[in-house]
Amino acid sequence: MNSTGELVEVVLPGRVEPEELRIRRGAVPVPGPGQVVVRTEATGVSFAEQQMRRGRYYDQPPFPFVPGYDLVGTVLAAGEGADPGLTGTRVAALVKVGGWASHVLVDAADVVPVPDGVGAAEAETLVVNGVTAWQMLHRKARVRAGHTVVVHGANGGVGSVLVQLALAAGARVIGTASARHHDALREQGVVPVDYRSGDLAARIRALAPGGVDAVFDHVGGRGITDSWSLIAPGGTLVSYGSASTRDAEGSKQWPVLKLLLRVWLWNALPNRRRACFYNVWAGKALAGNRFRSRLRADLTEVFAALQRGEVTARIAARLPLARVAEALRLAESGTVAGKVVLVP
Repeated sequence: MNSTGELVEVVLPGRVEPEELRIRRGAVPVPGPGQVVVRTEATGVSFAEQQMRRGRYYDQPPFPFVPGYDLVGTVLAAGEGADPGLTGTRVAALVKVGGWASHVLVDAADVVPVPDGVGAAEAETLVVNGVTAWQMLHRKARVRAGHTVVVHGANGGVGSVLVQLALAAGARVIGTASARHHDALREQGVVPVDYRSGDLAARIRALAPGGVDAVFDHVGGRGITDSWSLIAPGGTLVSYGSASTRDAEGSKQWPVLKLLLRVWLWNALPNRRRACFYNVWAGKALAGNRFRSRLRADLTEVFAALQRGEVTARIAARLPLARVAEALRLAESGTVAGKVVLVP
């Protein structure tokens, strides 16, 4: 824990290899009106930072900047107008950038209390991944008991939480993953399918001949049409990323625009099926208060599911901020289950 009262943060200077990230030191920030300073206890490596490092995240700030999509920590100080009772409490926050630091300024309205008995690293694994999974499952696809759903990347960060929340809701889950993860998925009650083997859509169709109630697709690219073809009448395709274009060159907006256009066209067709593109930040600019209250409610539900044992916090590794290059390499290797957590 950083008790020296010094700010330590990781700077992404440009499109660089992980080893070229820089550590910067400075004074601990002072909270302005409506803000709190959070002393970070855990932050993590998510897919967004992997894209940002390549300059591929569709709305990343200009270089240089401090990455870090979410964090968990203890409120050190509250600014004018912020609830002074927050000081000393453990909170979680979704920030998009800025989390890879020992101390972070956050709007007091954006912090969500972490329940007693939930560790910082455990909570961290479920901030962006948990909110994303909960909102897609319950707000977008409205999955209920008896539904059949397909989760692509069922062992991934968001995928593994989606699987657990869907099972807790009483759904039948078909999960795509590489063969080495199948035994673990079967133990959870998932029907695994190897995404590397030929005709994936046909293999899923054999398991659900009448179609499925929801498909959660983070891959994008050409495979999205297969996902759409699996949806039964009344069902929903939730697209939430374009992982297939992570290493692509060219416009970083184009893969997302292409997905949005496809979704729009599919929804214009009279076929009783729905498609949507999920973005965790949707609605923040236009309806900030509604966005915040929804985020707080949903993350609180995820933490409650964790406490009930319906969701497990999967920590792949805990590494100090100074070893961020190693953390990023590990997260990008695709060899770990769970989240790589950075501990200042």
